[in-house]
Amino acid sequence: MNESEPAPTRGPRALLRSLRPDLTPWHSSRDFRLLWLSGCVTSLGSFLTYVAVPMQIKELTGSSFAVGLVGAFELVPLVVFGLWGGALADALDRRKLVLFSEAGLGLLTGLLLLNALLPTPVLWPIYLVAALVAATDGLQRPALDSLTPRIVPHDQLTAAFALNSLYRNAGSVAGPALAGIIVAFAGVQTAYALDVLTFAASLLLLARMRAVPPPTGAEKPSLRAVAAGVRYAWSRKDLLGTYAIDTCAMLFAFPVAIFPFLASELHADWALGPMYAASAVGALAVSATSGWTSAIHRQGRMLVVAALGWGAAMTLAGLSGSVWLVLFCLALAGGADQISGIARSTMWNQSIPDEVRGRMAGVELLSYSLGPQLGQVRAGGMAGLVGVRASVWAGGAACVVGVLALAAALPSLLSYDSRTDPNAVAVRAEHERSEARRAAVG
Repeated sequence: MNESEPAPTRGPRALLRSLRPDLTPWHSSRDFRLLWLSGCVTSLGSFLTYVAVPMQIKELTGSSFAVGLVGAFELVPLVVFGLWGGALADALDRRKLVLFSEAGLGLLTGLLLLNALLPTPVLWPIYLVAALVAATDGLQRPALDSLTPRIVPHDQLTAAFALNSLYRNAGSVAGPALAGIIVAFAGVQTAYALDVLTFAASLLLLARMRAVPPPTGAEKPSLRAVAAGVRYAWSRKDLLGTYAIDTCAMLFAFPVAIFPFLASELHADWALGPMYAASAVGALAVSATSGWTSAIHRQGRMLVVAALGWGAAMTLAGLSGSVWLVLFCLALAGGADQISGIARSTMWNQSIPDEVRGRMAGVELLSYSLGPQLGQVRAGGMAGLVGVRASVWAGGAACVVGVLALAAALPSLLSYDSRTDPNAVAVRAEHERSEARRAAVG
């Protein structure tokens, strides 16, 4: 719901201004520009390796099971080190943590390159590196996610997340296509080498950022600190609502694993690639027209409506017998998911105190890592029992019912208003004090 005052006129120019991305964070924060550019470079490079790894395993083994096994090696390290990374992000300089972990990821990609250059590449190092990359990514993500509230003014956080989503979604559309061409014509070695170069460029950008030291009196990283973060998350029922709704949406309505079977059932094997890309196209469209999101203050309602849209779009995709309508529904679902992501990120960044922000980012990492993994298991298992299309539409319908039930059970989520919520007000006041102190020193 848009809570802003109505504009005096609603002509075409006003409409265009409300749709175009809000570039205020880009202009107001040099560190945000550096971080954004680093993300663009890293995102592109990461897709090269994302495509090259399964392709190399397929070439080495010819086994789909061996390819799928990569996910099993990645999941546990990502979850465990994600929670620990959250504690580190609250206790250390977040910029240094991101910088060092970025260097570690670059070195690990270099190991993949060295293995690929061997006369006979070996399989087990690929699995080992995949696990180490997941662990390093788990250490980095909480610090990376909690950096933005420290370098962007409080009232620009929605716009900042939308701008970050813009390059991520653009990379999700263009990255795999570019990676596929490079791997097909130049080999996995070239893909790994180019990814190493993107890490080098990213490190140069991150090194130019200012230090982001931990808050005064920050709690040292420990299991007790991790437990304190989990207790804080439990005390915030509005935050629990964001985690629960996201997990519900992914558990019931994330049928990516059965897209190959859905394409075959629709007699459109050619549509498999577009199916994978459709949701990213929808998300990119929302990111590119996201200016209106900065005017919304009731992010809890925004999240619920978007999650219902995701489930409804997946329901229609399962019921449709037209491949074109399926692709359109998947794009709608991607757009709804992007709106949901903007709402979640804004609530998290605007209302979580800086001293626990890293640990909350670790909890977030847990919630949006487990949901898609479990969702793929649900989709595949249900498809075997009731059929592919039934698995898609029934999952979408279950998502709608689950989201409505969670919204009814967590009224604090629906009542959240960033202008009056006590947590958001307190974080805004602390942010303003920090800005004033920084201006006085500088």
